[in-house]
Amino acid sequence: MKIVSIGEVLWDILPEAEHLGGAPFNFALHAHHLGHEVCFVSAVGEDPRGDGVLDQMAQSGLSTRFIHRAPDHPTGTVTVATDSSGLPQYQIHRPAAYDFPALGQPAVDALLTPAPDWISFGTLQQMSAAAHELTMKLLANTPTARRFYDVNLRANSFTPDLVRTLALQAHILKLNEQEVPALQEIGGIQGESREQFCRNCLQAFQLDAVCITLGPKGCALFLNDEYLEAPGFSIRVADTIGAGDAFSAALLHGLNAGRPLRQIADFANRVGALVASRPGGTPQWTVADAMAL
Repeated sequence: MKIVSIGEVLWDILPEAEHLGGAPFNFALHAHHLGHEVCFVSAVGEDPRGDGVLDQMAQSGLSTRFIHRAPDHPTGTVTVATDSSGLPQYQIHRPAAYDFPALGQPAVDALLTPAPDWISFGTLQQMSAAAHELTMKLLANTPTARRFYDVNLRANSFTPDLVRTLALQAHILKLNEQEVPALQEIGGIQGESREQFCRNCLQAFQLDAVCITLGPKGCALFLNDEYLEAPGFSIRVADTIGAGDAFSAALLHGLNAGRPLRQIADFANRVGALVASRPGGTPQWTVADAMAL
């Protein structure tokens, strides 16, 4: 399938190292790794970190054609610390280059010819007017493309109106269990159980599917009036950065192939767990590694 992923690319700065990341970038790389044609749309600065992004994309086989060089803004960075439960905490430094994506008409034509099967987006970059305008333009010009929205809320990087707008553009909505209360409030969604939340969320935003990641407990998935909770896999966690993004790529992979619901959820859980067992957001992995868990 052909996927357009629009969003932030940045460097995760950990105490011991810097890793290339950003949820939409991680997703794009993992989807590319699964054999799909991925067009990643973002921007980097005219600085060494921006050079590093382009170099690593080229080495990974991911096209750099849709990456704008923003001369007046630095390549994105996030300082990452781990809390007492092992979950990453992010200090986002903005404005950053990824807030200012830009595409000339030849690049737009290349994105849309042939039309993409999917357009994927998150929330963080969409706080930027330039990024939001470009995303809405691409969505308006690809009426046949299905839309995947990874909610991925970060402190001070969303508004209720923005989340509602993006959710109403989506066909598939993915969030984690910590984000459920925020979505309940934003969407006025009731439901005491996960299943009822998924059903009501689907109706509120006119979605085709809702997926909730549950960390080591796996995920909940609602599609075609079928609901299931698929267990996770026991692993030794290196860090959880990028695990949800790898899960998203594997989820979309299964949804696009029309596989049975349990098989889709199982494979996504495997890929997410495998990435969490290795350091960084985009470690090397194979399908065989995931299936061996």
